[in-house]
Amino acid sequence: MSMFLLAVQDTYGVVLAQVGNPTPEAPPGSEKILQLVRYLTWFVLLSGICGIIYAGGKFAWERWSGGGLESPKMVAGAMIGGVVATSAGTIMNAVIGT
Repeated sequence: MSMFLLAVQDTYGVVLAQVGNPTPEAPPGSEKILQLVRYLTWFVLLSGICGIIYAGGKFAWERWSGGGLESPKMVAGAMIGGVVATSAGTIMNAVIGT
């Protein structure tokens, strides 16, 4: 059994030595997909800005009317969502490890 594993390991090492380290390349026509991703990124940023503005107005209204304070959670959620959305490329590069 150990000779079989040694042979498999030796064959696997030879095959991997021939493969090399390929570099990623965008497929043909990927510019339209990347443009869509840029549009979606812009929309996410716009949504985050609108969410923070809305939460700020709601915070002022809650303070003025004496209601419960829910708006600080909304601001924190919008900010955390914005950080995750804008750093998605960095997160994927860290996970994939290119």
